[in-house]
Amino acid sequence: MNMKLKNDKHWLEPSDFAQVVQNTPPVSIDLVLRDPGGAVLVGYRTFEPAKEYWFVPGGRIGKSETLDEAFDRITRAEIGVAIAREAARFVGVYEHFYETNRFNEPGYGTHYVVLGYEIALPIRPLVKSDDQHSAMKWMTPSEILADPTVHPNTQAYFAASLQPSHGEN
Repeated sequence: MNMKLKNDKHWLEPSDFAQVVQNTPPVSIDLVLRDPGGAVLVGYRTFEPAKEYWFVPGGRIGKSETLDEAFDRITRAEIGVAIAREAARFVGVYEHFYETNRFNEPGYGTHYVVLGYEIALPIRPLVKSDDQHSAMKWMTPSEILADPTVHPNTQAYFAASLQPSHGEN
């Protein structure tokens, strides 16, 4: 998930975000981006939580940011193209629990409430790595399920063939 830039009105100072993570579950959007052949985009995470795992792209929703605004911002940040939320298929609400946190601080983990969306892309966009991901690649759902370096929270989107799941992971 891309960190916000300081000029983004929804950006939080790291100390403020650390307080959020310690005291409440941030709400985020995960994107299951499929190319025309059905492969899914994943990025190799450079930060906790889920550091050194492949994970689908996504981002957190900012205070006073509508779901549509967040979806537009996150798709632009992750693949360079704004996609309207109504063009995606909602796949469910998920809970992601981690023993670690973005700040590598001891004493607390991270709990995200995640809205999962699937998007069928008409073409495979050229996506570059960023500060959140050291590499990006496309994987088939069967590769995602078989690869131990894909985070279980990403694998959960495929274990149930993208059926909505509530309260898992």
